[in-house]
Amino acid sequence: MAGTIEVLVPGGQANPGPPLGPELGPTPVDVQAVVNEINEQTAAFDGTEVPVTVDYDDDGSFGIEVGVPPTAALIKDELGFETGSGEPNEEFVADMSAEQLKTVAEQKLPDLLAYDARNAAKEVAGTCASLGVTVEGEDARMFNERLENGEFDGTFDEAKAAA
Repeated sequence: MAGTIEVLVPGGQANPGPPLGPELGPTPVDVQAVVNEINEQTAAFDGTEVPVTVDYDDDGSFGIEVGVPPTAALIKDELGFETGSGEPNEEFVADMSAEQLKTVAEQKLPDLLAYDARNAAKEVAGTCASLGVTVEGEDARMFNERLENGEFDGTFDEAKAAA
């Protein structure tokens, strides 16, 4: 009866209740041990929804794979706001610096199609545009143009995706 369970849990705050408890209850694993391991591995994400995959075997052994939170969740966490704008092209909810954008891009880089931080930053800026977040005080699409034109050379070139 080995299997896999995929859930979203708040980083560092998983508990034996839903969604983990009902999924793991009928399995041979120690639910509290799984919860403790998830909380240890997701502590850095502090309350941000994190995708977690739990693989378990018939003997009660298990393995946990922690994914990276959605880009929007990382942006909201970095800037400290709850919801994006209802009209992202007209109403802006926050402004992100190039350094903050780089931080989010580097966190998300392993999950993106981008092969380096510069291209990851473009993807993150696209999410900023849809949330109503400006970058460096202007529309995120303008930031992407500035990035493409070399204005931020050196800022986004250090990080590379793991091969």
